[in-house]
Amino acid sequence: MKSTFLQGREIPGFFAQGCRRLLGVFDLHCDTITECEIQRQELRENQLHLSLERGRRYTPWAQCFAIWIPDEMRGNAAIDWFGRIYRRFQEELRKNADWMLACKTKEDLLQAEQERKCAAILTVEGGAALAGDLSRVKTLADCGVRMLTLTWNGSCELGDGALVANPKGLTEFGQAAIPELERCGILLDVSHASEPLFYQVAQRATRPFLATHSNAKTVCDHPRNLTDSQFQILKEQGGLVGLNFYPPFLTDRSQAGLDDILRHAEHFLSLGGEDVLALGSDFDGAAMPKGMEGVQSLERLAEHFAKSGYPNWLIEKIFYKNARNFLVSL
Repeated sequence: MKSTFLQGREIPGFFAQGCRRLLGVFDLHCDTITECEIQRQELRENQLHLSLERGRRYTPWAQCFAIWIPDEMRGNAAIDWFGRIYRRFQEELRKNADWMLACKTKEDLLQAEQERKCAAILTVEGGAALAGDLSRVKTLADCGVRMLTLTWNGSCELGDGALVANPKGLTEFGQAAIPELERCGILLDVSHASEPLFYQVAQRATRPFLATHSNAKTVCDHPRNLTDSQFQILKEQGGLVGLNFYPPFLTDRSQAGLDDILRHAEHFLSLGGEDVLALGSDFDGAAMPKGMEGVQSLERLAEHFAKSGYPNWLIEKIFYKNARNFLVSL
């Protein structure tokens, strides 16, 4: 597939033989740390989509590790689950201090770049981790959580997710939580949000927010994907969108491939998303398309972008610099 977005444009820095070796990766979402605990596998080397051993080929490499809260867990069950996965994250940090560094601040991210370590950023997928208690926002922040995906697919104490029938958006608690999350430095993630919740967040947010792992609804009409209007709001408010590799979010066909990821990138870029677009793989939280076996395949994806006409400067922005600059600027 050849890029239509780049037709007729000057593309300085493009290497006709393809992309030089991919150096930097910033992935806004994976479920690997949760799966390490569930499957009793080690983060350093494993049979999952992502391991430190395979990911460390990228320099620099920043990886957001999500603690996923299933929709059937609420209240104390969600709190206990968060604690269990958080302890596993801390254990992996201790065991792999030579290869990874927990990044709670932009200074930590810069240090990880300098030391050529994986910049490990802790996130939570599902506002049920707050259990309806506003004081838990600070608890999560003290644990180093930098982003909160406000809902998963269903409803939680914060509001309604993308698969809720007749969603109502933010609850009263959700409305109170938005400014507290911002005050504590936790970024608002609207992947999995219902449309009413998205628009209410956009109205209430005073800082840039993001969709860590969502695609374009115009390209694939799935309720988990973003409309063009939603993408424009994220762009206008200085936000970020990470491309999700899960096949049902890429295409309604029976099989997805790397071209389908490119189609979503093309569409977002056509909406002016050159500084907005990033990666949100969903490694170990979803099946992968043909050609994407795991973190090691990101080089192949970058090469595919290059062969489709993308210059190295744009590949570098999508694969690393946009997300890095977003985090450093906050």
